[in-house]
Amino acid sequence: MLDRITGMQVFSRSARVGSISGAARQLGLSPAMATKHLDALETRLGARLFQRSTRKLSLTEAGQQYLQVVNRLLPELDDVENLLASQRVDASGVLRLNAPLSFGSRYIAPLITAFSHQHPNVTVELGLNDRIVDLIDEGWDLTIRVGPLKDNRLVSRKLADCSMVVCAAPAYWRRYGRPERIAELRRYNCLGSTISAAAHTDEWFFGAKRDKKIAIKGNLWANNGDALLAAAVAGLGIIYEPEFIVAGAIARGELESANLDAEPADLGGIHLVYSTRNAFPAKTRVMINFLVDAFQPNPPWDG
Repeated sequence: MLDRITGMQVFSRSARVGSISGAARQLGLSPAMATKHLDALETRLGARLFQRSTRKLSLTEAGQQYLQVVNRLLPELDDVENLLASQRVDASGVLRLNAPLSFGSRYIAPLITAFSHQHPNVTVELGLNDRIVDLIDEGWDLTIRVGPLKDNRLVSRKLADCSMVVCAAPAYWRRYGRPERIAELRRYNCLGSTISAAAHTDEWFFGAKRDKKIAIKGNLWANNGDALLAAAVAGLGIIYEPEFIVAGAIARGELESANLDAEPADLGGIHLVYSTRNAFPAKTRVMINFLVDAFQPNPPWDG
């Protein structure tokens, strides 16, 4: 299929130099190919643009009208192409980054200042929520996901591993004792998550493949890890949350972990996810590199 823009360029140059062959030379086309582009353009428009003879090329009335439009459009198209080309080289524009609420507020938001100092022409729109957004349909440039990836339209870079931790406040352990086996969790007040892949409201999964599960019960369910964290620190019960949520509280002595007879579940890592488009602008590329550098080789919660 012949390119419409090339046809417009052939038409404009032909009108300027007075011949199709002269326009072809300037555009690096053969005269035959330039003629094909012009013929296709006239067919598409349903109008003759030139009166052609062996000696002379003159614009028709329709051609004169169309030339005014083309001479206005072609420079604007050049400006757009130059803008997009520069954005692939120089990071600029609005970058839309989505992240889970707890992870984003703890570990992504504090990094934005440093990123902005490095790339002052990039404006970051940071969206924080715990639902799985549709990266393509909702127009996000990047998203961060905790857990396994299922959408084959997307590609990813791993930021960090993500394991779970069973923990409670020291006062809670002193009052009720610390379990040694996952089966003992049935007799504790276990605070359940309504979004976690490993810690549901009625059962918790253990093992690298999440192949061991135990039924639990408790008097608080929440769809946010920080809400469960606050309740656990206050001594309400036991939580089973990702390490990035509880690591700070454990380091401060507000929570203590339990060593059980089954290893914690592996959630499948924390990934930076983007679409499979072959080329993306510099603003996306520099954010990917920035976040990978910030989380590797050791993530911030790893001490």
